[in-house]
Amino acid sequence: MEIKDTYRTIDSPSEGIFKDKGSKFLSFAYHIEDESEVKQLLTDIKKRFFDARHHCYAYRIGTGTEERYRTNDDGEPTGTAGKPIYGQLLSNDLTNILVIVVRYFGGTKLGVPGLINAYREATKDAIINNTVTEKVIYSALTIEFAYPMTNIAMKLFKDESVDICEEKYDNDLIEITVKCRMSRTDTFKQKINNIFGLTIKT
Repeated sequence: MEIKDTYRTIDSPSEGIFKDKGSKFLSFAYHIEDESEVKQLLTDIKKRFFDARHHCYAYRIGTGTEERYRTNDDGEPTGTAGKPIYGQLLSNDLTNILVIVVRYFGGTKLGVPGLINAYREATKDAIINNTVTEKVIYSALTIEFAYPMTNIAMKLFKDESVDICEEKYDNDLIEITVKCRMSRTDTFKQKINNIFGLTIKT
């Protein structure tokens, strides 16, 4: 089975807007790497739009079994804001992304279908106004070997197109940490194990 080692995300912030019956929905999309970034971005938006009635959001981080996500309706009827925002992240196959939608109430209730549509369309606009990029998922491996094995190790790293991230030297051993594409990790490990004198440090 082929391992998927790429994901789609955005690189920079973008904004969008949707209007319906006097209500304005302002959307803001951000690239994030960790859940700790969400609180600060949300705080910034709440300060900037302190007079808005709702500050709803959804985020998605990671892929596959490592995926983490959250939705928040911030006072809107349950399932009418956070879920439609999150739904757009899924339908566009985007991760490592946070979208916040700020609502200014226009005096006319939109009802559940209207709210779902508004939050969905506002999110869609912020995504359309951004550039989607594909990124590669890497694994980090630390390989240990004695000095006489240096040329063999370096040739293997070059042949397998892995990038060296860190090198440590002591009196007897060398430790080199490399990053390898996730889909190539098992093959790379097997090649290391087949060379006497190279050891994967765990």
